[in-house]
Amino acid sequence: MSHLLISAAHKSSGKTTITLGLCSTLVERGRRVQSFKKGPDYIDPMWLSRATGRACHNLDFNTMGHDEIVSDFLRHSQGSDVGIIEGNHGLFDSFDVQGENSNASLAKLLRAPVLLVLDVHGATRSIVPLILGFQQFDPDVRIGGLILSKVAGTRHERRLREVVEYYTDIPLLGAIHRDARLVIDERHLGLIPSNEANQVDKKLMMIRELIGNQVDIDKVEQLAMAATLPATPAEAELQTPQFPRPDLRIGIARDAAFGFYYPSDLEQLRLAGAELVEIDTLHDKSLPQLDGLFIGGGFPETHMHALEANSELRQSIRLAVEAGLPCYAECGGLMYLSRSIKWGEERAEMVGIIPGDSVMHERPQGRGYMRLKENSNSPWPGAPADSEVKAHEFHYSSLDNMASGHRFAYDVLRGMGIDGSHDGFVYKNLLASYVHMRDVEGNRWARRFVEFVRSCRTTAAAGL
Repeated sequence: MSHLLISAAHKSSGKTTITLGLCSTLVERGRRVQSFKKGPDYIDPMWLSRATGRACHNLDFNTMGHDEIVSDFLRHSQGSDVGIIEGNHGLFDSFDVQGENSNASLAKLLRAPVLLVLDVHGATRSIVPLILGFQQFDPDVRIGGLILSKVAGTRHERRLREVVEYYTDIPLLGAIHRDARLVIDERHLGLIPSNEANQVDKKLMMIRELIGNQVDIDKVEQLAMAATLPATPAEAELQTPQFPRPDLRIGIARDAAFGFYYPSDLEQLRLAGAELVEIDTLHDKSLPQLDGLFIGGGFPETHMHALEANSELRQSIRLAVEAGLPCYAECGGLMYLSRSIKWGEERAEMVGIIPGDSVMHERPQGRGYMRLKENSNSPWPGAPADSEVKAHEFHYSSLDNMASGHRFAYDVLRGMGIDGSHDGFVYKNLLASYVHMRDVEGNRWARRFVEFVRSCRTTAAAGL
């Protein structure tokens, strides 16, 4: 399988839009495209999944070891013609000084040539030392092509092509002119998720036409075909998993308000024996017959009045949790289960099972990778041996007006969580937190949750 990694010199260079356009153009050509996103992001993968018709998968050094990244990449690439990996941040940006967490490290690990996107707004000849510096900084990273972004016009493009050809040996594969039609609406958490944006397919078609007409797609494919596959790790499981017959039902809130779920996590829930039953928090009036409930992240604040208006479902969830229904909620799910959401001068009532109010702020209240220490309050069985959890958070809300004396499943070692020291509010069979977890080798949370749901059902059946 051919593959490449698309990165940029820095954030906000137009990389995501270009990646979407390339993926969509390749699909239009009849290619089976498997997309990947570096890091823990939910939103870009939702767009990439929509553009390719295949679930986009995350590759993240924070939660995954090298062998696991390679195994996941190889397994999910099966049955595709080309793999497109979208980086995050700049090519060499990293949380450590050696760059172990960078896009460049991922490119080397996966033996992927790099297609470098450069924002050329207001520059011509000055891009040359930048290109040469990127080439020389790490010679083991193969920068196989350039795409120029935010080009002012035809004259600007002509000048840029001249200097790139004269001073460098990197092929210039495209020059994307500034165009308002390439902009995807943004708000406080970045790109609007594709499950919520209006006329997503129409927008993707527009992006495909504009990007496809300004990039040499043949040369992009040639660059991808020049890649070599990484060696398969020992004991890697590359076959499509066989799902067992489910023995319990777990509801999953999936609608315009809630959509932040990793495809591999949902796969692991099913492998553990769960049937996933989708719940629409905006329109369903009651919960169906369930053994457990999972409410992931999203943007409940932008739908808070519609969520408030569906008082029947809010009451159904509150009564179910009070009656002992096992429930897991992340970030937006925690906000939904709180007493209310307040955003500016607007306020809306929520489920009310968590005795606190979610208050939106102009700046992030928790952002980045987290390290948590799981303690004895955690309701789920089978805690990791060292009880340390690596995950991430990204929330503009805080949980305010909570009294003391509540139980929390996690002590925060790095990050913010609920109060800077704790995360994972525990009440009856509910675990709700700001942390976004990923089911990986070091944190099999999906299996643990399903086992917890199963044990709760057994206990209830026994009348204990």
